[in-house]
Amino acid sequence: MTDILTRKSGRAGHITLTRPQALNALSWEMCLAAETALDAWAEDPEVALVILDGEGERAFCAGGDIAEMYRRGREGDVAFGRRFWADEYRMNAKLAAYPKPIVSFLHGFIMGGGVGLGGHCSHRVVGESAQVAMPECGIGFVPDVGGSYLLARAPGRLGAHLALTAARMGPGDAIHAGFADLFVPEAGWGLLKERLIETGEVSALEEAARPAPVSPMAAARAEIDALYGSGELVAIEAALAGSESELAQAALKQVRRNSPLSMATSLEMLARLGPRPQDITAALAQEYRVAFRIMSEGDFLEGVRAQLIDKDRTPRWGQALDGVPAEKVAALLAPLGEDELAL
Repeated sequence: MTDILTRKSGRAGHITLTRPQALNALSWEMCLAAETALDAWAEDPEVALVILDGEGERAFCAGGDIAEMYRRGREGDVAFGRRFWADEYRMNAKLAAYPKPIVSFLHGFIMGGGVGLGGHCSHRVVGESAQVAMPECGIGFVPDVGGSYLLARAPGRLGAHLALTAARMGPGDAIHAGFADLFVPEAGWGLLKERLIETGEVSALEEAARPAPVSPMAAARAEIDALYGSGELVAIEAALAGSESELAQAALKQVRRNSPLSMATSLEMLARLGPRPQDITAALAQEYRVAFRIMSEGDFLEGVRAQLIDKDRTPRWGQALDGVPAEKVAALLAPLGEDELAL
């Protein structure tokens, strides 16, 4: 069995990730296969909408499959990762600008590359098992796959909190933060997909939707805005350390664990995008500048080693939390000239 299944059913194009044993982790080949299907259906009169989902109970897609990228990078082959990221980001942009409705069904883990796949669709359905997160700073990277665009658009300073802590969003939080649109109990997904396939009409979504669960992050809006209001890593760490709240103390532990360079760069990325950006391509271009350099100038290889390869959970980051040089952040985000991302 392949890791992705693309087919036409009734009035729908249907893309299913079929790698549940690996939490549907997104490989380069899966990205290319999804893009090929999307291109074929864009002007196909038989396809009125696209359905995007994942097999298994544990995850829609828990992220990108970066093991091969790490291995190549350790051998000095940084070009492999650059090509992978360029192709993935191009697919993310196509999802966001697709001329037909795309309905993503988000359950279980939706992280990193999973957000890039399901989070930019026109109609994002989230179920009760959803756990959405952008955990890249923990592996020495930055929120990518258009994730920085979603984070910048989140209410108040919530985007900074999510970027720096990889805090997991349940369905209510995901809708509040702008990572999902509708809550539909998962028991009704099968029937809903059948209706979409039969009719090709997205009106079935509103009929199936139920009130979103409570969002703890919405309730904590004032506290999050105060803790992250400075936009500066050192000041945020101090604010977290100075608060005795459960939210702040949990965030502090994660901030002290993640790559300082990655967190500082993520904050600068959000600042450059500004609140409520309208163009995902600007976010993807910025993310690609970091991705292009991250293996040779950042903490990515060490972060992946510590978290996913050796699993010793003791990464040796290149900078201290209170000592990230501004010039290193600027260098990661500097224009690439002829190597800029082409969408």
